[in-house]
Amino acid sequence: MQPLSFLAAVDLGSNSFRLQVAKVENDQLYMLDGLRESVRLAAGLTPEKLLDKASQQRALACLQRFGERLRDMPIEAVRAVGTNSLRVAKNAPEFLIQAEAALGFPIDVIVGREEARLIYKGVAQGLPQTKERRMVIDIGGGSTEFIIGTALEPIKLESLYMGCVSFSNQYFPDGEVHKANLKQAELAARAELQTIVSEYKRGHWDVALGSSGSARVLCDILEQNGYSESGITRDGLEMLRTQLLKAGSANRLELLGLKPERLPVLPGGFAIMYAAFCELDIESMRPAQGALREGVLYDLLGRFTHNDMREATVNQFMRRYHVDAKQVARVVKLSLQLAMQFFGTEEHEADMQLLAWVASLHGIGIRVAHSGYHKHTAYILANADMPGFSKKEQARMSLLALAHRGSMKKLQGVLTNEADIVLVMSLRLAALFYRNRSDIALPEIKCMFSGTKFYLKLGKGWLEQNPLTESALRDEAKQWKALGVNMQLSEL
Repeated sequence: MQPLSFLAAVDLGSNSFRLQVAKVENDQLYMLDGLRESVRLAAGLTPEKLLDKASQQRALACLQRFGERLRDMPIEAVRAVGTNSLRVAKNAPEFLIQAEAALGFPIDVIVGREEARLIYKGVAQGLPQTKERRMVIDIGGGSTEFIIGTALEPIKLESLYMGCVSFSNQYFPDGEVHKANLKQAELAARAELQTIVSEYKRGHWDVALGSSGSARVLCDILEQNGYSESGITRDGLEMLRTQLLKAGSANRLELLGLKPERLPVLPGGFAIMYAAFCELDIESMRPAQGALREGVLYDLLGRFTHNDMREATVNQFMRRYHVDAKQVARVVKLSLQLAMQFFGTEEHEADMQLLAWVASLHGIGIRVAHSGYHKHTAYILANADMPGFSKKEQARMSLLALAHRGSMKKLQGVLTNEADIVLVMSLRLAALFYRNRSDIALPEIKCMFSGTKFYLKLGKGWLEQNPLTESALRDEAKQWKALGVNMQLSEL
């Protein structure tokens, strides 16, 4: 990838949408202008887990404004990520089509642990690189992430389905706060925390940090009203809890540090933070400067400085599943050579990179069972935690892995993207040529793709000398014909 002067991150959070632009100088990021709008996407989730029209309209209007700011930036310089509300909304796929059109850039919906990894990356970049163990808590609109890490490396990552918007809507729908509903919210949060208490309780970390809006607002309130000398403390939260109950509503609180846009979600955010302090035995917490959007920026920067987390994940999966390195090297090399000829241009760098990753992992399913291993590979790629990859990327890799061998009937109505058709053909042919998993003398290969027809020309006499491969290639042509794609086989 070519170096870029500016990068941008768009965080489609469940409470707020944020845009951050950074300047790149000597492989370092310098934050420039940022935009934030309170969209409260999670507030628009119906009981049926559908985004209502009002929340969609708020989101689309915001993204159009963000899109205006990003209009002149190249597509590879911008990464937009969606979080919990877009993970759980059943109509998210339909909404994302409109959202991408409004923003002008693709939107990646990331899983909870990937969100946690990026949050930690954003937080850690602004801290001294010491050996202390840090626990970071990020209370978002629809989920809360918990991370323990040292220096730049996260060690434990968790994401729990509770957030300041969802909890405020569920337990404080009219904004009123009283003993019963506050206790109910706190108990619900403490129940969620039970799944991680054993690994996140004090003793597993040295310092606690709070990232994003809820933590920063609570810190401001406690410090500015004299409830805490520095940061968020257990005693300070107890004093704020008393004031909340006394006021009976966040809207009636008369405290310094309160921001009007945070009032609707303050009770839910407070309940989650208070429960975390109780369950994880936290006495004090410092506010963190970085958050998800900074993590996205630094992760994006890594893709241009040979520090791509996706590459590290692929290598780690290859080790975990004990892949045959020699066979992988053969299939990767040939599939890329074929795809390059089929595409005929150099405008498919991202597609070629994805093909290399899938070719590297196409056989990991063998560790589950040899029979139908491509199905096991596809399942792993679709469902495993793969740091650096979005859900969209994993779904595409899963499709390519599933398609790389076996009957093509399973792909009818599914394999429609022209680039994916090229990638599947390239991977299938590479696996076919090297099906005996050993080095062979390949013929000279010339190939091209016209949009509906593949042309494959092999060195003169090679097919006659390799009748088994010729038979497999003839059968391959029949498989593709069932999908309406022709494959013409001939000699040079």
